[in-house]
Amino acid sequence: MQYISTRNLRFILNEVLDLKKIRSFEAHEAFDHEATEMTLDAAKELSDKYLFPYYREMDKKKAYYKDGEVHVLPEVGEGMRAMGAAGWLNAAWPYENNGQQMPTVILNAAGLIFQAANGNMAAYSFLTTGAANLILNFGSDELKATYLEKMAAGEWQGTMALTEPQAGSSLSDITTSYEDLGDGSYAIKGQKIYISGGDHNATENVVHLLLARKKDGPKGMKGVSLFVVPKHLPTENGLVDNHVTTAGIYGKMGQKGYVAAHLMYGEQGQTKGYLVGEEFRGLNNMFQMMNEARIGTGVMAAASASAAYYASLQYAKERPQGRHPGNKDVNTGQVLIIEHADVRRMLLFQKAVVEGSVDLLLQCSLWEDISKVSQDSAEKERTHLLMELLTPIAKSFPSEYGTEAVSQGMQVLGGAGYTDDFPLEQIYRDIRVNAIYEGTTTIHGLDLLGRKLMMHKGKALQFLTEEMQETISTAVNHDETRSMAETLGKSLGGVQQVLGHLMGLAQSEDPKVFLADATIFLDYFSLHVLGWLWLRQAVAAAKAAPTADGQDEANFYQSKIHTANFFFQYIFTRTSGQKRTLLGTERVTLKTSGELLV
Repeated sequence: MQYISTRNLRFILNEVLDLKKIRSFEAHEAFDHEATEMTLDAAKELSDKYLFPYYREMDKKKAYYKDGEVHVLPEVGEGMRAMGAAGWLNAAWPYENNGQQMPTVILNAAGLIFQAANGNMAAYSFLTTGAANLILNFGSDELKATYLEKMAAGEWQGTMALTEPQAGSSLSDITTSYEDLGDGSYAIKGQKIYISGGDHNATENVVHLLLARKKDGPKGMKGVSLFVVPKHLPTENGLVDNHVTTAGIYGKMGQKGYVAAHLMYGEQGQTKGYLVGEEFRGLNNMFQMMNEARIGTGVMAAASASAAYYASLQYAKERPQGRHPGNKDVNTGQVLIIEHADVRRMLLFQKAVVEGSVDLLLQCSLWEDISKVSQDSAEKERTHLLMELLTPIAKSFPSEYGTEAVSQGMQVLGGAGYTDDFPLEQIYRDIRVNAIYEGTTTIHGLDLLGRKLMMHKGKALQFLTEEMQETISTAVNHDETRSMAETLGKSLGGVQQVLGHLMGLAQSEDPKVFLADATIFLDYFSLHVLGWLWLRQAVAAAKAAPTADGQDEANFYQSKIHTANFFFQYIFTRTSGQKRTLLGTERVTLKTSGELLV
């Protein structure tokens, strides 16, 4: 069964983004067109063998906790080691660290394949990569020598141990403590909750990248440091118990095969940790990795929505039901449900969300790559600010609209979609957490409106507006895209009006007034960004269509233009209602007291 379109990935990479820029840098020159094609093919081959076959099984044979041990499907370990052996877990690392210096944009294109095949299994591996990256970037040579090889090989699991019962997104309120033992290690004591990949029997060790506060140290962000805290301490005589205790795992709505653990440190003996980077720089170091994690969450969501789209598309092409309106002759055969306009509407919604999200995620990834390797200060600043500005959208749009897209896919299947005979019900349960991972949608709305738009005196917004206007100027010259370009251009004037209103509130009112509808603004602004991206895809397709090689290619490009038009006719229209809400003066939520919520 198809779960992602590699043709679409190639279109975004080669015809929309054009990777010539990133390939012009010495750091990434090895990833020419041929190498990129081979990379995508290798990702699909590995996914077909090690990931996709076990997606449903991981749900039916879910992870469980028994006698102090967390049990997962054995294939989880096999998949991790296969990913490690193929070099995926350290693909982006420098050559001197045994990596391939793979650009993030290509790695995330491959990541979309892995996540669409089996996001629950792929998550174990790429969570390990995220933890290992912290050691690589901030750890001592000794920590790197001790942990990176095993983690990169998929032999040791890595985690981010951040959340506590009283401190979810508010990491400055953590209470897990540390004390200097005087021998280069620290005594860690406390607990962490909802720790993804926190413990399981498919790997011989789990390496926690853990935030803790110095005992009796300063409150707030100033007292927080970052540590490596392994479940088992590596010694000359092998692994020994480090007294990291699993109290249990959470019964989640979805992702049944992907563990979320409740962990206790220092409760049954001394737990040792090792400082990563400078003391009291824990949150700063962690935040440097947040963009990677947030884009990764968007990748997981977009990929899940992709798997749901292709499952529902296949069903729609095979399931006969009903007849066309006006045909009352019961002697005629039923038509396939894809013949019904409303079914096509739901499929187009899924396609618009999935392929728009893929463009968004890979664009952010490309900007991240350029910002890291460019020697041109202006280019470096521009790409960094653009990536920073769109990261809240890259995390939240695929998560929120991806959930809606999967719901539409279930509706395509009708009653069958609500049963476990088909994967839609599992994907629907699995994708829902992405709007919570790495900060709830509200947090990203607050980040976008309260910080990102105003950073560097609005320079990021200026850069994005320039990108949008350039696409609009090109699009008005094509018959197929002119109307869409005019719609987007006119609506951008409304964005300026909304921003003017909100910035006025920021200057004259309490911050809670300015930020009360930040989530609504995030959605409103996101739809304009996606409108730009879909317009850009439509322009690329319009340019390529006249010279398409064969009917399949011609259909592919026409489908792009058609889906872009659907986006503007059926999804972008939501912005008009959002604009009215954002310009409103009733302040309903601010006036709502607890007594009114009865």
